[in-house]
Amino acid sequence: MMALDPQDPHAAGADLKAAAQRKLSFRQTVAAVAWSFLGIRRGRDYQNDVSRLNPVHVIVAGLIGALLFVLGLIVLVKWIVASGAAT
Repeated sequence: MMALDPQDPHAAGADLKAAAQRKLSFRQTVAAVAWSFLGIRRGRDYQNDVSRLNPVHVIVAGLIGALLFVLGLIVLVKWIVASGAAT
C-alpha cells in the first residue's frame, strides 16, 4: 500500500485544498451567490466565478442566503396574516 503524499498534486483532496486557497473576497462571493439565487448570470461571468471563487466561501454564502430567504418568507407570511389580508 502506498502512503499518500500531501505534496502530490494528484493526491485525494489536493484539488480541494488548492481551490480553498483562491483569493476572491467573501463580498464578491456573496454577490456571485446572490446572482445565482436570482438565476441571472452570464456564462462568461459564471466561468470566471468557477475558476476564482473559494468553495468554502460559496457554501457559507449559500447557507446564509438560504437562511435569509426562509426568514424573509416567514416574516412576509406573518405580516400578511397579521394584516388580515389572508382572510
